[in-house]
Amino acid sequence: MRANICGKSIILLILFVSEVIWAQPKQQVGTLVVDGKSGQAPVIQIEGHPYVDLKALAEITNASLSFKANRIVLTLPPTSVSTTEVGPPVSTDEMGLSREFTKAGIETIASMREWASPLAYAIQNGYQVTDDWVSGYREQAANALRMASVAVSTDADRSALQLLTNEFEAVREWSRRLVEARRSMDTAKYALSADALRNEPMSQKLLTCGRFLATMLGSGKFQDDPSCH
Repeated sequence: MRANICGKSIILLILFVSEVIWAQPKQQVGTLVVDGKSGQAPVIQIEGHPYVDLKALAEITNASLSFKANRIVLTLPPTSVSTTEVGPPVSTDEMGLSREFTKAGIETIASMREWASPLAYAIQNGYQVTDDWVSGYREQAANALRMASVAVSTDADRSALQLLTNEFEAVREWSRRLVEARRSMDTAKYALSADALRNEPMSQKLLTCGRFLATMLGSGKFQDDPSCH
């Protein structure tokens, strides 16, 4: 049960980071129940999906919340549950993802979001962006993808790695086009509407694939989706 909470918390964080720059949330306060523990937590609604405040989630689950550079780390308290029960199960199911790959895959998705989100924000607000500025984010995501490739140990892992690679290449091409557009002063259209960049087909494809990959990795089983091809 603790593994499910951890997985869902990580995926919740990834999805929140990927969405926060795109929409204006509506906030409400309600009672959140996690593993039998309940507490009051602010909840925001983005496109009909609820997202809980991480600080409140940490307080309810007695977890610790820390900030390291541009990462937010939520650490759940230790339990007496056997380590064989923690994390996505190592299954004989041919579609099951290995535990190490799942962890590395989630890191890869997070790194790609850390690359795409600042770039989108800069473009929407008319800030100067260059390839040198973007390269740090790109290399961080590339390194995370390499770590995921090293963690591959099953056929399901290999199939999932291909989808991660497809998303990485798509983000790189999206990033290259935006940097080039900014260089040629062709990004003013994105400042006219908060949804202008988000609604472009390429941006929509990236967002859809990113959500799918986060959900797939959280489930511990390989699945496929056209948005990642």
